[in-house]
Amino acid sequence: MHLALYLSESGVHAGGWRHPRSGMDAGANVALFRHLVRVAEEARFDLAFLADKLAVDDVYGGTPDEVLRTRVNVHRDPAVLLTALAGATERIGLAGTASTTYSEPFHVARAFSTLDHVSEGRAAWNAVTSVSDGEARNFSRDAHLDHATRYDRAAEFLDTVLELWDTWADDAVVLDREGSTYVDPTRVRRADHVGEWFRVAGPLTLPRSPQGRPVIVQAGASGTFKAVAARTAEVVFAVAPTLERAQDFRRGFRADVEAAGRSADAVKVLPGVMPIVAETDAEARALEQELRALVHPVAGLTFMSASMNYDLSAHPVDGPVPDVRAELRGSKGRFEYVIGHAIERGITLGELAVEYAASLSFPMLVGSPRTVADELERWYTGGGADGFVIMPAFAPGSVEDFTRLVVPELQARGLFRREYRGTTLRDHLGLERPAVAKS
Repeated sequence: MHLALYLSESGVHAGGWRHPRSGMDAGANVALFRHLVRVAEEARFDLAFLADKLAVDDVYGGTPDEVLRTRVNVHRDPAVLLTALAGATERIGLAGTASTTYSEPFHVARAFSTLDHVSEGRAAWNAVTSVSDGEARNFSRDAHLDHATRYDRAAEFLDTVLELWDTWADDAVVLDREGSTYVDPTRVRRADHVGEWFRVAGPLTLPRSPQGRPVIVQAGASGTFKAVAARTAEVVFAVAPTLERAQDFRRGFRADVEAAGRSADAVKVLPGVMPIVAETDAEARALEQELRALVHPVAGLTFMSASMNYDLSAHPVDGPVPDVRAELRGSKGRFEYVIGHAIERGITLGELAVEYAASLSFPMLVGSPRTVADELERWYTGGGADGFVIMPAFAPGSVEDFTRLVVPELQARGLFRREYRGTTLRDHLGLERPAVAKS
């Protein structure tokens, strides 16, 4: 199986930053991030992944006050931080987020091609469409694009980036000192992209990167997302609360990939999971309860509001979960399920807020190393995953626990590598190095 580490100085669990084994602070704690990626590399993880958001969440109540008070909302420029981490590691892949809604294709193509060169072939771009009006207001817009429109822009954005990455042939750089030829101009071409959203001439300002192209990562669950990802994604970070939903998603998505004219094996589906592991099942359950007690309900309400792009402050915390599925303007696929499932169970909005803040709708695997490994094996052998994104509850403690306790159990079962068999991220993932697309 493939393993990716979700990088966070506070952990994914909303109570994680309050746990005594959390090493986070409010600054650019580069030393902690270096430690996390080195721990993951020593365990032979495929990649480390850095998410991003382009605003301090302010959808809940129209202000960032409650977000700043109750949960961590610090986001650094992924390309800059990952470049620093590339120098601290040798083999592990490095994936960073860049928005197709609030970036330009040339900038993203050059940044991640540069990262691929700096890391010697370990870069990946997580292409997202962003989610909230708060992000729009930081980029001279009053409101976020609607769901269909931003995916239409994303599709053309991805195509344009791919065109730019292919403007240099692999053998374009000649370095003929005697003949005074640095680059063969016949092996470099313009992109000359003209579309609905973008006009980009090209070529890119640096040679083709070591992997040919950085690996493309995408995350989502909606039908619109899948239509775009089936054409372009090479790794999909999936949200699947149960094995059955994971199996359905992976089966359906692989069929979509084949319908788009690609091999189903050209994409690796990695659902997110949150392991809470200790030496015994009882100790792990106690840790899970300790973390849940540290969650402030408002932390969940602010996170959900920003992700859905819908202000939940208008609804009483102790009242029923409102059915706002038709009003979602942010993340749709995930929250259509989250809201519907909560309504079916009859829980209050506050109860849902704590539940969501703890797990973000990812399955929590609570138990001893054997118990957690059993569940990972069940999902993997059951066709629900090609591997997993490990979402640490708190950091660095959860990362250290998983790599020390669970990884050796997976290795003993022959489910995970003991050594890297290549040097690039494509080597780790078993993905082919793409040839230059013909113009």
